[in-house]
Amino acid sequence: MKFKKRIKINTITYEKLTAVGTDILFEIIGSILIALAVHNFALAAGFPMTGFSGIAIILNRFFNIPVGTSTILLNIPVALLCCRLIGTAFLIRSFRCMIISSLFIDYLAPLLPFYEGPRLLAALVTGILGGIGYALIYMRNSSTGGADFLIMAFKSKKPHLRLGTIAFLIDLGIILAGGLLFRDFDGILYGLIVTYLLAVVVDKVFYGINSGKIAFIVTNHGEEICRLIEECSNRGSTILKSQGGYRMEDKQTVMVVSNSKQMYRILQEVTHNDKEAFIILMEAHEIHGKGFSVI
Repeated sequence: MKFKKRIKINTITYEKLTAVGTDILFEIIGSILIALAVHNFALAAGFPMTGFSGIAIILNRFFNIPVGTSTILLNIPVALLCCRLIGTAFLIRSFRCMIISSLFIDYLAPLLPFYEGPRLLAALVTGILGGIGYALIYMRNSSTGGADFLIMAFKSKKPHLRLGTIAFLIDLGIILAGGLLFRDFDGILYGLIVTYLLAVVVDKVFYGINSGKIAFIVTNHGEEICRLIEECSNRGSTILKSQGGYRMEDKQTVMVVSNSKQMYRILQEVTHNDKEAFIILMEAHEIHGKGFSVI
């Protein structure tokens, strides 16, 4: 019995170490991408950024303080004030990730060449690289601190406000402040482009991995449609009992979930074999289960 307990304890320890190692790996990769976006593109192009990175860039341009150092100094008081709201575990992970990303911004990114091309292209690359980097970090339930702490603090004080609204107002305020301080009105537009791209890319990476299409097929031939779906796409389906609202006739609604390529094939086969089928196609942002991978 003692031997079995020891094996169980070792297994749990190994799983915890593996999880922590995966967290750190994702944080390192994400931090490298964020460092490149902030230092080699945003700072080089001279347009304002969102979050505490944007404030750090303002301090860098005024006082020549390293961006990573400023980020840490700004985060410490905010994190201490929000400690009760965000929890100790999340705070520790965020501090760890914040230190990693700050070191990369101050010491790794300067070793690489600065981008000196058009500012619009710099804004696009900043949004894409930063969005992928933040998404990788969010996947492991971590963050780089900064505006995330402020968003949660505002949410606790104003629970009726949406998180997206709070984040947008904070980001907009930082971008406007940077643009007005440097009298760079074009920079404000580039900052808004970066903000939009960051949100879009984070959503696509964070949710797009397990996204797909969902179709509801209203038909009188449910079993035949299910067999047809399995033959053309190797996907399972579900028959839901339904009833028409006009003639009150019994119907069958076949529900199927697949990726976009498979769904195109499914729709072709269904419409070809059942001319009277009524099909509703929707986006499925998150799909978990057999046949769909989960990180």
